[in-house]
Amino acid sequence: METLQQFDAGIFTAINGIHGAYFDSFMWVVTKIGTWIPMILMLLYLLYFKKGWRRTITMVLAIGIVVLIADQVSAGIIKPLVERARPSHNPDLESTIHIVNGYRGGDFGFVSSHAANCFGIALFLAMVFKNRAFTWTMVVWAALMCYSRIYLGVHYPGDIFCGSILGFLAAWIVYRLLLWFSKRHPLWGNIEFSYGESRQMIYAAVINITLLAVWAVFITTN
Repeated sequence: METLQQFDAGIFTAINGIHGAYFDSFMWVVTKIGTWIPMILMLLYLLYFKKGWRRTITMVLAIGIVVLIADQVSAGIIKPLVERARPSHNPDLESTIHIVNGYRGGDFGFVSSHAANCFGIALFLAMVFKNRAFTWTMVVWAALMCYSRIYLGVHYPGDIFCGSILGFLAAWIVYRLLLWFSKRHPLWGNIEFSYGESRQMIYAAVINITLLAVWAVFITTN
């Protein structure tokens, strides 16, 4: 176990050690859930105006349950049980770790709630949309969010990896429940997206990342 932790810390140090002023700003905005509002609004638009209010309610509730499972299991059960300190609270890394804006997070980091939530949402949406390009877009989005946590010094790669597995399990469970619900209540749960609608979500994700990249430029220069 000690060898595994040393390996994890070594990967963390290698990733966290690569930084710069612009990427400090970019990762700082990327890691915040609220900065992804354009992509969220596009999803709500497609749901409400294309699928109707019933399926919108079902989809929002399903995503909420994914986040509830991922977040509560990670933050409410695993973190207090394992009590693994974040790298930002590890005195052995204090002299080498790169911290942005003084942010160090809570005491414990295993597993990453960010990773569990982001990969949970990404993989659940990928299962619903059933579009390869959209799936890869969601994986890139979740991976970027997770990378920002290592860059900011608040998570080890192991925290991210195990959190991602938890997110996948939460997404799979809720998706299976959605399929079961759809068979019994098709007006509420039979949610299918077209190729064109998948492309709209991809465009929204690309625009969202571009806006964050531009925003980071202004933060850096100011």
